[in-house]
Amino acid sequence: MDWLERAARLRQWSRGGTRAPHKPLLLLYALGRFRQDAGGELRYGAVEEDLKRLLAEYGPPHGTTPAYPFHHLVGDGVWEVRTDRGPGSPGSRVGELRASGAAGRLAPELRAALRREPSLLDRMARVLLDQHFPPSLHDELCEAVGLRAEADPASVTPLVAGRRQRDRRMRELVLTAYEYRCAFCGYDGRIGAVPVGLEAAHVRWWAFDGPDDVDNGLCLCSLHHKLFDRGVLGVGDGHRVLVSQRFVGHSDAARDQVTALAGRRLTGPQPGVRPVADDHRAWHAANVFHGTPRPAADTI
Repeated sequence: MDWLERAARLRQWSRGGTRAPHKPLLLLYALGRFRQDAGGELRYGAVEEDLKRLLAEYGPPHGTTPAYPFHHLVGDGVWEVRTDRGPGSPGSRVGELRASGAAGRLAPELRAALRREPSLLDRMARVLLDQHFPPSLHDELCEAVGLRAEADPASVTPLVAGRRQRDRRMRELVLTAYEYRCAFCGYDGRIGAVPVGLEAAHVRWWAFDGPDDVDNGLCLCSLHHKLFDRGVLGVGDGHRVLVSQRFVGHSDAARDQVTALAGRRLTGPQPGVRPVADDHRAWHAANVFHGTPRPAADTI
């Protein structure tokens, strides 16, 4: 049985490229807990708050519940659920899962495979990360679920046959298009001739069919890349910076580096280069950006 294929092909609700990472997040969490206690079960009532936090931090901006993947992941052959009455899930309602003492764990065949081949766990995690999240979030997500981050996915041989390959030229093309300056703050640091702290960010995530094209990219400093992928920052009409009202920061640094960006026009790209395409901006606004944008800083 090819467990990497199973991980890569989890069935998810999908409409127009909408993110629904509920099952991948639960499976990553279960892999992390298996590493800590290979024989343990995850009782829904005990892990519900952990799963809620993961969905709030790494899921889509609209509200969601961990009860849905806890029940439906069974159908993908990697997870099992039992209650106080015996095997089988009672359904996808929170009350049913709590009242029945529902507990889940990795499917028996998968647990056996992980014991035979311990490296399989990290390879499954890598597939889930690559398929559903941008690289800027991989390290912190691994830490959040109790896994160790592995090598940069761009340098890893594809683990599942037929998977789309990244275009390694994208970084240089995007940084050149934006003249090696952060599109949000203008940062342009170098050591000698080498730029430092500048990255090529996908607007529509590569994991969600975002192309490796300049009009789907932004040159961002490391800080603003992370905040962009976490939904704190976005790009609005007129290619102006959006800042979420959910972001809270009271220091001068938080004000200068984040809230003061609200309404600021992007720096770049240089003339003759296509700016971020409207459909990619719209995908990010619907699937990543959290909450309502703040008013432009100069109107407050």
